[in-house]
Amino acid sequence: MSNSLALPDSLHAGASVSLLARPRRARPPKEVTALPILHNFYDALFQAHGQQHWWPGRTPFEVIVGAILVQNTSWTNAARAISNLREAGLLTPAALEKVPRAKLARLVRPSGYFRQKARKLHEFLHFLRREYRGSLAAMFRTPTLELRRQLLNVHGIGPETADSILLYAGNHPVFVVDAYTRRILQRHGLTHGKESYEEIRGLFEQSLPKDASLFNEYHALIVHTGKHHCQSRAALCSNCALRPFLPQPSEPLP
Repeated sequence: MSNSLALPDSLHAGASVSLLARPRRARPPKEVTALPILHNFYDALFQAHGQQHWWPGRTPFEVIVGAILVQNTSWTNAARAISNLREAGLLTPAALEKVPRAKLARLVRPSGYFRQKARKLHEFLHFLRREYRGSLAAMFRTPTLELRRQLLNVHGIGPETADSILLYAGNHPVFVVDAYTRRILQRHGLTHGKESYEEIRGLFEQSLPKDASLFNEYHALIVHTGKHHCQSRAALCSNCALRPFLPQPSEPLP
C-alpha cells in the first residue's frame, strides 16, 4: 500500500493526496517518533468502512455536554441524559447554567456519576461565562494550545474530554485518544501499553497531516474498529481491515 492518505469526501472527494502537498504541521514533542504505518491504517479503515459521520450531536454545545456525560459510561447512557436535557429545554449554556444543581443531577442520572457530572457541567459553564461571556464562538476562536490549557484547568475535564471538545465541537486539529486507540496500537506492536495520553496523541499528530476533518474521521474509524473487531475480551481479527498489519497474527494478543 502506498504512503498516500485517502481523505474523507468532505476534504478531497475521497482522492489520495500526497503527504508532500499537505500543510505544515506544528512541531511535536521531541521524544515522539512518527509512524508512517498510521497512514496505512487510515487508508485501510476508510476503504473498509467509509465515513462515520461523527460526533453524534446536533450543536457544538450538545457535543460538549455529551463529551462530559459520556465519561465512564456508554454513549447510549449519555444519550439518554442528553435527551432529558433536551426535553427540559436546557441545551443552551444560559439555560443549563441556571438550573439548580440537584435538578441537573436528576436529569443526567442515566449517564452515571450524576452528581459529579452535574458539577462538571456547571464548572464548564462558569468557565465559559467568566472567560468568554458565555460565547462558544469566542471560546473556539482562541488558539488551540491556549484553549486546551484552559479546558484542562476546568474541574472534571481531562485530556480526552478536552480534546473531544476541541475537535468535535470546535473543529480544532487535535487527535482524541481513547481506550480503543490504545488497544489497537498495542495489539499491533506499536506501543507497549504504558505510554501516556500525550505520548500517543503526539504520535498521531506527528505522523499525520494536522487536519481536523482527518482527525475526526480517523478517531471515528478507530471507535468502529474497537467496537466491532478489537474488543477488550476478544480480538476478532478475521474480518478486520487492520489484520494485514498484525506483526505476528499467530501469537496470542494482549
